[in-house]
Amino acid sequence: MITVTGATGNIGRTLVDLLAAAGEEVVAVSRQPRTAGTPAGVRWSRADVGEAASLRPALEGARALFLMLGGELNHRGESPTTLLDAAAQAGVERIVLVSSQISATRPDAPSHARLREFEAAVRAWGRDFTVLRPSGFASNAFAWAETVRAERTVFAPFGDVALPVIDPADIAAVAAAALREDGHAGRVYELTGPEPISPRRQAAAISEALGEDVTFVELSRADAQARMARFMPEQVAAGTLDVLGAPLPAEQRVSPAVDTVLGRPAGPFADWVARNLPAFR
Repeated sequence: MITVTGATGNIGRTLVDLLAAAGEEVVAVSRQPRTAGTPAGVRWSRADVGEAASLRPALEGARALFLMLGGELNHRGESPTTLLDAAAQAGVERIVLVSSQISATRPDAPSHARLREFEAAVRAWGRDFTVLRPSGFASNAFAWAETVRAERTVFAPFGDVALPVIDPADIAAVAAAALREDGHAGRVYELTGPEPISPRRQAAAISEALGEDVTFVELSRADAQARMARFMPEQVAAGTLDVLGAPLPAEQRVSPAVDTVLGRPAGPFADWVARNLPAFR
């Protein structure tokens, strides 16, 4: 049995589908109600990753755990060892943790301190672990969906700074491999898309998929931070803008890890747009 936390998220939904299609017994964990379209046979469990006690029933009998922190859990909550102790007591033998590329490229960034704590904890856990360090998600473009629908306009800062954003479906596919297959224990996979792409070019990809003009409007850093502060802590918004505006060479580099693990290249941003086009219509 495999327990998947964050099962309603951009990675988790796809991961649950992949594991179920492969014949795995899956427990999908989320704080949100069960979503429509969950594969038959998947057991749903409402629990909070930030409270190990609530997660214990979903861990009983699991041999592997997909661990995804989300939202405020990236910044607060119980000690990582509390959750890992609960997993060990339940018999979990393997953990796949989603961290962030920034954990390596900016090891002193306050915005990712908790993820670094979780990385350290799984390394010390004494059982199989794999750490995934993705770059920025292609799905962050959902933040533009409302203005694309209403105004056919994308508002974003740093219009011509390119980063190799990754399709969350590729993260899910790598996670499925690490959860099911041997040979990934102790590995840390940096996951990126196949090429750096700027916000302006992302807007152009959306425009092409829609078959309609989409205008790109470049925001100042201050305006962008004010918008981001509506749905994320100020510290996280500032750290994100540091990467978006002044990426380090390591943050612009394309990683071969998706190809190495899956035997195929990472999917381009345009493919992500094509699958999610209804959000922008």
